[in-house]
Amino acid sequence: MRMNVPAPPGEVDLRPLSARSVVLSLLLGAHPPQLAVKDLVRAVEPFGIGGSTLRAALSRMAAAGDLRRTDGVYRLSDRLLERRRRQDEAVRPRTRAWDGDWETVVVTATGRGAAERAGLRARLAELRLAELREGVWLRPANLIRPVPDDLEPVAQRFTARPEGSATALAARLWPLDAWAATARALLAHLAGAHGPADRFTAFAAVVRHLLADPVLPAELLPADWPGAALRAAYAEYRREIAGSLGQ
Repeated sequence: MRMNVPAPPGEVDLRPLSARSVVLSLLLGAHPPQLAVKDLVRAVEPFGIGGSTLRAALSRMAAAGDLRRTDGVYRLSDRLLERRRRQDEAVRPRTRAWDGDWETVVVTATGRGAAERAGLRARLAELRLAELREGVWLRPANLIRPVPDDLEPVAQRFTARPEGSATALAARLWPLDAWAATARALLAHLAGAHGPADRFTAFAAVVRHLLADPVLPAELLPADWPGAALRAAYAEYRREIAGSLGQ
């Protein structure tokens, strides 16, 4: 079963710009993830977002639990801090040398509702695992990242080493050519995106695509894999944004 197809191959997934999306992206990229109102007003101005529109968006986001406000400073809620952690890992995943082992997770829980099953599938995909068949998830054991403790009651984890070609297995589990085609399309689009709003929407698409990168060992990837180039472009953009925020 192929996983992680964020957009048709070679197409750029651009989404409409909104005050909420700009504020969230600015805070997700800020270190620490908080900004004063005056700094937010200055930061969103290049995107054509006025002060009244910004303040209305901030009020709605605070009411929805996306943000917390203290003394005129807005910071991300705990829920969105977890999203920020995932975004940081997407840009700078921690890896180790691969020795041929594969992480394997077998779902053992039964009698769960549709919502619970869908939630578990989403969480396993977020761990960059792919489903070989229903309830059997795996990936090369080259990632360094925490695995939630609450997976233990619903799944059994172990290490395995499949027979046959690991490269062929990876190609079966992930649409690598399709991911690479979209990454190259994003890089080409970035080269022609010059205005703040155009660059913002383009790099938002880059982040979504990086979240779908399986981060496989180099020996399992097709030639000229564009993952590193896409990460480098986004890392440079984050440095630009941090500079504009005085960080």
